[in-house]
Amino acid sequence: MLARIQLDDEEVGRLTGQLDAIVDNIAKVSQVATPDVPATSHPIALENVFRPDEVGDTLSVAEALQNAPDAADGRFRVTAILGEEQ
Repeated sequence: MLARIQLDDEEVGRLTGQLDAIVDNIAKVSQVATPDVPATSHPIALENVFRPDEVGDTLSVAEALQNAPDAADGRFRVTAILGEEQ
């Protein structure tokens, strides 16, 4: 029932012509499509552009905390954002 749209005669005539054009274009594409041409969702092959994960040099705790405004026990110290219950 949701797909039933009330159209007047002028709209039916206009949309019939548009639908005919769409069906004709689909037929043209079907004539060109051959079994040896794979279906594609994108005209350019996509690939992952990220580099592979490799272990590299890491910061020591002292290096990580050297510019911190406040640190304690090898951790960043920040203002509490939770209530006293935490």
